[in-house]
Amino acid sequence: MADASPPGSPATGSSEPAAPTPGPAGGLAGRYSPDGFWWWDGSSWKPAYSEDRLWHWNGQTWVPAQAAPARSQGGSGLMIALIVGAFVLVLVVVAVIVVIVLKPLGP
Repeated sequence: MADASPPGSPATGSSEPAAPTPGPAGGLAGRYSPDGFWWWDGSSWKPAYSEDRLWHWNGQTWVPAQAAPARSQGGSGLMIALIVGAFVLVLVVVAVIVVIVLKPLGP
């Protein structure tokens, strides 16, 4: 019977990276950890992704990893608005200070 545990990852060729062992999986072979980064082969946890995250162990062989879902870009517009707003606020404060300091000097 062939061993179903992942061989060395295609990126590094190592048998196992030094990594902390996740909690027990209940002893069921072929199960992934809750975070999906580890695979239980029946006797120990094996990495489910290569060190460079380009390959994923599907339980039988290494396959190219799927791209992570795109993150929402909604927060970038808010960040730009905050930066522009802060810049305008600084300009107004500096202008007020300049007027207050130069007013007594008069023409």
